[in-house]
Amino acid sequence: MPVDVELFSLSAGGVAEPKADWTSAAHGHMKAALLATSNRLGFKHTELEDTAADEYAEPIALHAAVARSIALHHGANAGPWALPTKAGRLDWSFGDAMQGLKQKTGADYGLFVWVRDSYASAERKVAMVAMALLGVGLNAGQQVGYASLVDLHDGRVVWFNRLARASGDLREADAAAESIAVLLDSFPRTR
Repeated sequence: MPVDVELFSLSAGGVAEPKADWTSAAHGHMKAALLATSNRLGFKHTELEDTAADEYAEPIALHAAVARSIALHHGANAGPWALPTKAGRLDWSFGDAMQGLKQKTGADYGLFVWVRDSYASAERKVAMVAMALLGVGLNAGQQVGYASLVDLHDGRVVWFNRLARASGDLREADAAAESIAVLLDSFPRTR
């Protein structure tokens, strides 16, 4: 699937302002890193063009919502938000929402990647120093991402991983490749 990525600059007050040029650079770097990873692992893949993002906006947005739910309710970090009916299993599905994608591509699986990254503006950095003098810490930005492998036959999520950290810079090719490597850590290696 086309990478769903957006980068932001944090204002002095912490308001996230979208940055189109940063996002465009990150999209290109992440797309290249995903392609290189797929080639290195020897996976047969079909790459959807970026224009397909418009055609498949609904499944892409649905993935973002389901991925946020999985991140909140599944895994070691779920704690009190773990859903007892899931019993710790990765038991999430998109139902038949992925059938159009299966029909168009003929693929068995879809890899969805969603990432949001933010960076402190110059004004934010000044505010961070000023607030630190008062004993208050301010966030300089964060990188949050989800990767899901979805069985396009039945819509089941068969693999999921998340990224949440205060480091990384998707505006740079090497750093974007490292973020993709972290997101794809533990990716199923069987074909």
